[in-house]
Amino acid sequence: MKNSEVLNKIKGGLIVSCQALSNEPLYSSYIMSRMAYAAELGGASGIRANTPEDIVEIKKSVKLPVIGLYKQIFPDSEVYITPTEDAVDALMESRPDIIAMDATNRLRPYGISLDDFFLKLRKKYPNMLFMGDCSTYEDALHAKLLGFDLVGTTLCGYTKETKGSRLPNFDLMKELSVNLSIPVIAEGGIWTPEQLKEAFSCGVYAAVVGTAITRPMDITRRFVDMINCVE
Repeated sequence: MKNSEVLNKIKGGLIVSCQALSNEPLYSSYIMSRMAYAAELGGASGIRANTPEDIVEIKKSVKLPVIGLYKQIFPDSEVYITPTEDAVDALMESRPDIIAMDATNRLRPYGISLDDFFLKLRKKYPNMLFMGDCSTYEDALHAKLLGFDLVGTTLCGYTKETKGSRLPNFDLMKELSVNLSIPVIAEGGIWTPEQLKEAFSCGVYAAVVGTAITRPMDITRRFVDMINCVE
C-alpha cells in the first residue's frame, strides 16, 4: 500500500494491538496472527504488533495496515519501544506499514539522542511512515518538528514525568488534535467502548486498544478484582 492508502485505511478506525511478551500465556507469533485475524473480522482498521516475527505471521493472515514495533530492554536506557537502529532494520525486513518508536526526550541505548537517532533513520528510510510514541504534548510537538508522520499518546503514564496520569488522557488527546497538523493516535488506558467514543470526540485520527481486547489474563484479573471489591 502507498502511504496515503495506509493512512486512509486507519482514519477514524480502531487499531487493535496484538502483543504478547515472552512471560505471557499467549506468547506465540501464530497466536498473535489469529488474534489479528479475529480483530479484522470484528471490524478493526489496523493492527499494532511487536517483533518482526509476529509481524510476518500477522501479515500472512490479515490485509490490514500493520504498525510494527520492536520492544527491547537495554541496561543503559529506559527506552524500550524500537530503541535502536538495528531494531528498525529488523522491522523493515518484516515490511510493516508503519514503524512505531519511542519519541520521548529520553536517551536511547548507548547515549544516543532522539534527534540524532531519528534523523539518521529518516534519511535511511525516507519513504517509511514513522509513528512517535509520546508521553507529553512537548514530546509530540518535537516529534512533529523532527519529521514523524503521526504521533500517539502511547507513553503517557509510563514515564517519570507522567507517572500517575489519569488514563485515558483525554485532555492530551484533545490538545494534540487541535494543535498538531499530523495524525494523532489515541492510545493508552482505553478499556470501554464509551472511552473509545470519547477519544474520537477529542478529534483523534484513530485509536489503539490492546489489553482490553487481546490480553485475557488481564481482562480476567479485572473481573476478579471487581468480585473481590464486592466481598
